[in-house]
Amino acid sequence: MLTVTSVNVNGLRAAAKKGFVPWLAETGADVVCLQEVRAEPQQLPEEVRDPEGWHVVHAPAAAKGRAGVSLYSRRAPERVQIGFGGFGVEGAEEFDASGRYVEIDLPGVTVASLYLPSGEVGTGRQDEKERFMAAFLPYLQGLRKRSEAGGREVVVCGDWNIAHQEADLKNWKSNTKNSGFLPEERAWLTRVFAEAEYVDVVRALHPDQAGPYSWWSYRGRAFDNDAGWRIDYQVATPGLAARAVKGWVERAATHGERWSDHAPVTVVYER
Repeated sequence: MLTVTSVNVNGLRAAAKKGFVPWLAETGADVVCLQEVRAEPQQLPEEVRDPEGWHVVHAPAAAKGRAGVSLYSRRAPERVQIGFGGFGVEGAEEFDASGRYVEIDLPGVTVASLYLPSGEVGTGRQDEKERFMAAFLPYLQGLRKRSEAGGREVVVCGDWNIAHQEADLKNWKSNTKNSGFLPEERAWLTRVFAEAEYVDVVRALHPDQAGPYSWWSYRGRAFDNDAGWRIDYQVATPGLAARAVKGWVERAATHGERWSDHAPVTVVYER
């Protein structure tokens, strides 16, 4: 089995003080993908920066205190790649130092941690999100083709910051004009699945249910009312997706036990 977990930690230093460290010690995952780390490696406590039993890759953003992605693997990676420039994709180099993408090769599978920009309608943040999406889709297409040629599978885990369908957020009617549920964003994600031929693994395992949500605002009683969004995905090549036997959201039992506004998304794959 290969167990992969992905979670936006909403600041790893803060999460480490709230419960991330015991969670990491207890997880059965073989690979853990983190997003929104928001710290340089030297700013992290040692038990988070380089925990015993893990091989860790940190990809902080050049802009201090922003973004940042990390990968923890129980097995030493065969290859590490930060960013997705250098593959002939126009615009990709802009994001090589943005702390938004890191991938590693393990035997037979490439695992990536992605933090897609969140965006905000009518601002430069939405423009950045659109530029990222425009560059990332052709990269994903090329990654799948290269992996197929090498007999490898791929899973891109992370905070995609897009709810794909109405079933992926509780209050979809009031969010149709908000970043994260815009028609053009949802159409782009459809292209990831239809044109690039990747699979939304958790949705494939749970085709007929609302959610399971992975993010809840800290405002009001969103968590208690399960008024969430499903924006954290494991997106895999079809061969690997077909070997997924279980996928779930590690939702905290109570609001007070949360160590992020996101919850870990875990999938077990047969090897």
